[in-house]
Amino acid sequence: MFFTTTTMEKKLFYNYFSTQIDAFIDAALNEDIGEADHTSLSCLDNAKRSAAKLIVKEQGVIAGVELAEIIFKKVSPSIKFNVLINDGNYVNEGDIVFTVEGPQYDLLTTERLVLNCMQRMSGIATLTKRLSEMIKHTNCTLLDTRKTTPNFRYPEKWAVTIGGGENHRFGLFDMLMIKDNHVDFNGSISNTLKKTQAYLKDINRELKTIVEVRNLSEIEECLAFPWIHRLLLDNMNPVELKAAIDKIGGVFPTEASGNITEESLVAVAETGVDYASLGALTHSAKNMDLSLKSMD
Repeated sequence: MFFTTTTMEKKLFYNYFSTQIDAFIDAALNEDIGEADHTSLSCLDNAKRSAAKLIVKEQGVIAGVELAEIIFKKVSPSIKFNVLINDGNYVNEGDIVFTVEGPQYDLLTTERLVLNCMQRMSGIATLTKRLSEMIKHTNCTLLDTRKTTPNFRYPEKWAVTIGGGENHRFGLFDMLMIKDNHVDFNGSISNTLKKTQAYLKDINRELKTIVEVRNLSEIEECLAFPWIHRLLLDNMNPVELKAAIDKIGGVFPTEASGNITEESLVAVAETGVDYASLGALTHSAKNMDLSLKSMD
C-alpha cells in the first residue's frame, strides 16, 4: 500500500492504520508512566486545568500534529487541542504549532510522548522534503524502507508521507520482495519465482511481488514473469542503472536501492528510474528541536 502526499491521503493515514497506531500509543504510555507519574502526583492537582503551547526551536517541516492530538485526547477526552500550524508546513524558530488546555496531571504525563513523536517525525519529514525537492525535476519518487525504529514504524512512515515521499511495504506481510538471499538459496531467480508463483496460487492471494536484480542476466530472467510488480535495481551506479532501464524497456516499473546518499540521489533520479528507496529517510534523520511550555 502506497501513501502519497495529497491532503486527503495525509489525513487518511490514521484512518487506515488506527489499530496499529493506537496500540503503539498504549504501549508507549505504559512504558513511560507505568503505575503513575509520581512527580506530577506529588505537586499537581488534576482537578485544576492549565494550558501549554508547542514552540518550534529550529526550521523544518512540522509533522506529528495530528498524532499529538490523538495522544492527548486518548489520555483525557476533556483536553482541548487548538491547531495553529498543520502537518507538512514549513516552520521557523519561535513558531507556535498548537496550544493545549486540560487537567494538569494529564498534560504533563503526556508531554514527553508527544515531544518524542513530533521531534522524530518532524526530522523525518524535513529530510524527506529536502530530498524530494532535489529531484522534483525528474519523475522519480522517494520511498522509505523497513529500516525503521522497532515499534515506531507507523509514525515514521506517516512522517515520510507528510514530507512528500511514499511508503514502501509496511512489513513482511503486505508485499513479497525477492532479494539476493532468496535467489541464492534457490540457485536462480527463475527457480525462486516459480516457487513464489505456486505459493501465491496456493494461498489465493494477489500480493504484489518486487524482485531485486543485480545484473542484466537476472533482468533477462525476470522478463519471463510478466506478473512481477516492480524490479529493484540493487547497488547500481548511474551508468549501470541506465543500462538496466534500457534492458527492462518499460515492462516493469523500476526502483533503485542500495547505498543511495544525498550526494548521489540526483544522478540516480536522472537515470529515469521510477523510484529510489532510502533507508536514511527513517534511520538517519535528525530530530527537530521542539518544546512544550506552560502558558499559565
